[in-house]
Amino acid sequence: MARTMKQAEESSEILKALAHPARLQMLAGLLENECNVAEIQQTLSLPQSTISQHLRVLKDRGIIKARQEGTKRCYRVVDNRVRKIMRVLRDA
Repeated sequence: MARTMKQAEESSEILKALAHPARLQMLAGLLENECNVAEIQQTLSLPQSTISQHLRVLKDRGIIKARQEGTKRCYRVVDNRVRKIMRVLRDA
């Protein structure tokens, strides 16, 4: 079970990013469908600025990526570790 400090730090940063209920809800939705800020806002009933801040945290950690679609950005989960974590949380 020897992990390097760098690996432990990366894991810690991912877990910190997941440690907010709104971000968990966002990720659960993004695992089912790519969507944009407006769609997330409609689903979670949170202000656009709050959604954007949470998406920034997830994007900065490399958990999600955005794809430009006209004037909108569509987000999707790209980190397989997070996919596994979310599957465990869903099945718990």
